[in-house]
Amino acid sequence: MTSACSIRVRGVVQGVGFRPFVFRLARQNTLTGWVLNAEEGVEIHVEGTPDHLSTFLSELKVQAPVASTIAEIDVRPALAAGLTEFAIRESARKGKPTTRISPDLPVCDRCLAELSDRGDPRFGYPYINCTECGPRYSIVRELPYDRQSTTMAEWEMDALCSGEYHDPSSRRFHAQPVACPKCGPHYELRCGPEITSGDADVVRQAAQLLTSGKILAMKGLGGYHLVCDAGNPAAVAELRDRKFRKEKPFALMVRDLDTAGLIADVSVESEVLLSSSARPIVLVPARVELPGIAPENDSFGVMLPHTPLHYLLFAAGAPEILVMTSANRSSEPIAYEDEDALQRLSEIADAFLVGERPIARRVEDSVTRAGSLGPTILRRSRGYAPGAVTTLPATGPILAVGADLKSAVTLVVEGQAFVSQHIGDLSHFAAFRSFGETIRDLLQMYDVSPDDLTVVRDLHPQYLSTGYADKLPAAKHGAVQHHRAHVASVLAERGAWDQRVVGVALDGTGYGDDGSIWGGELFVGSILEGFERAAHLRTAKLAGGDAAAQFPVQAAAGFLDQCVEGIDLESAPFLFPDRFSKAGRLLASGTRSFDTTSAGRLFDTVAALLGFTREITFEGQAAIWVEQIAGKSATTASYDFPLIDGELDFRPLLAGVIVDRHRGADIPHTARAFHNGFTRGLADAIIDACTRESIGIVVASGGVFQNEILLGDLSNVLKARGLKFWTNHFVPPNDGGISLGQAALTAFGQFAPIANA
Repeated sequence: MTSACSIRVRGVVQGVGFRPFVFRLARQNTLTGWVLNAEEGVEIHVEGTPDHLSTFLSELKVQAPVASTIAEIDVRPALAAGLTEFAIRESARKGKPTTRISPDLPVCDRCLAELSDRGDPRFGYPYINCTECGPRYSIVRELPYDRQSTTMAEWEMDALCSGEYHDPSSRRFHAQPVACPKCGPHYELRCGPEITSGDADVVRQAAQLLTSGKILAMKGLGGYHLVCDAGNPAAVAELRDRKFRKEKPFALMVRDLDTAGLIADVSVESEVLLSSSARPIVLVPARVELPGIAPENDSFGVMLPHTPLHYLLFAAGAPEILVMTSANRSSEPIAYEDEDALQRLSEIADAFLVGERPIARRVEDSVTRAGSLGPTILRRSRGYAPGAVTTLPATGPILAVGADLKSAVTLVVEGQAFVSQHIGDLSHFAAFRSFGETIRDLLQMYDVSPDDLTVVRDLHPQYLSTGYADKLPAAKHGAVQHHRAHVASVLAERGAWDQRVVGVALDGTGYGDDGSIWGGELFVGSILEGFERAAHLRTAKLAGGDAAAQFPVQAAAGFLDQCVEGIDLESAPFLFPDRFSKAGRLLASGTRSFDTTSAGRLFDTVAALLGFTREITFEGQAAIWVEQIAGKSATTASYDFPLIDGELDFRPLLAGVIVDRHRGADIPHTARAFHNGFTRGLADAIIDACTRESIGIVVASGGVFQNEILLGDLSNVLKARGLKFWTNHFVPPNDGGISLGQAALTAFGQFAPIANA
């Protein structure tokens, strides 16, 4: 007896070899029918005996390709059509796409084996790939995912590639980017007016340039990297000078895990992250000193090779530890278009390694850490984006545009929340342009109509993202308060819509309900009912507004203005520059001084008291400095940080720092005592709210919670009191996760409508 069923599979099931897998599975079970890519994922029609159909469905769930992620399988009875074979059909486009796009994948072991096999036709070919590996998101132009919809469309397959593409037994069966040296794209090396062709010669000369101390601009999956020998201090210093990157650490690419272990303490958890399909940069404790790589920082950002070209470079004799940093001047977006790269990087790179295959969109490297509470994503991009993080009960599409720092946007389609790649700081024109491109890209990719769209943005009226969002055509416009979005992002990851929690949001700046600068907030509530402000850091004055985020002594002026009575700040060990006294005069006059509850600026104040009195050169630098110094002490001493009438009073906390500095206590002891006091005071405030509201779950988010000491210590205290402690794991705790929280609150109507946007 012949039966039939119709199957729809949703998730990451396009561009990961899913159709070839279904084809082979159906053949193995003597089934007939077809499979195709559709807007919602993959559609399958199978006919055969009930036993064979049952086996097929069971194996479909458990044997799916490693790179795929099945979110849902919908099986329905169908009429048998008397089909005599099983086939892969052309993709169908009947309505709007909702399928999940696969992130880019690292080169697989089988392709690496072919890459180094002199007898293989793809020996040494830098664009080798198959259904298990290679580019995906960085080359797709539209959905469904087929070759003609990618940047490989202009390369026609030769007999070898076409044969494998159409061979069900080949792992390149329907591999859309499939190519070989005879029919596919190539690399060339441009060194001044000289252009070298031929993949082997190009790679060999590039490796020689790196060994001789030169700086190379190299085209990767989602953009260009600037590369040099990490063991050559002169080359590293030259790269810093040309790139205008004063102190921010450089990322490193190492030949393999053994090499990583030579320069850093790589835990099992970090090794798992390094070797994962995302191949992110992983922050690990440094074991050796590499001059110029990570000034005043005790960690390295390390990643493993992830493209065939990387492996070819190492095999050709390139140094085993390379600086692999985004190809840009400091704070600009990564260059990804050839002409732009050649122009923008001409004064930085000595030579250019240029690949012919276009990049559809820029996708920077992701940054992660194996933290005390599990893996944390600090920058979500290559290998993760644009994966759907969660499914929301939204009735229509939602575009959440996030914040201006560490920008990322979220598009909700048919309930699926797709979070974009990291975009950057929108105050830079190139990043703002990229922000607009990313929004247009996602709306076009998923064919979203303005007639159905809700656009939501931050409450801050002067954000660049605010102005852009309000001008977008949409059925509705709205705003969500910054710190509520932080808290909601954690709950959205878990699908915990109605879970009442005590939410803690600590960061540098966010526009508050009252128009002041918030950043040290406790809330009570849920995504379903909204969040009420329950407590906050005591209000201080911020002299000069946003400029205080660049100068710790300027931030310190407003906080110390409240606790100077009886405390000498005019003599050693406090040697503040003139900016401190100028900020004091602003405060005294009331000129350009703003109320703030920012925990980030409190940490900057402590940094200034401990000796960090210069301008910061990258976001969070002063707070990171304080954390790393604190990590050198094991003291259990702490300063008072009491909760008084709903405010965490920082005055005793800072007074303790000042007194210990005057009595000559060492800086690591003082930094750790500050951390201990901050953690205990915060924990007391949280426990008070939990007890008062009968809540057993605490949620923490915001950039300050990238501090591993604070996160670990707070977790220990809360768990000892029987409380659950949830943090971000799928989006960053910093502003890179804001858009997910905005989208989640909007799905439940928890946003402020914006009229006449």
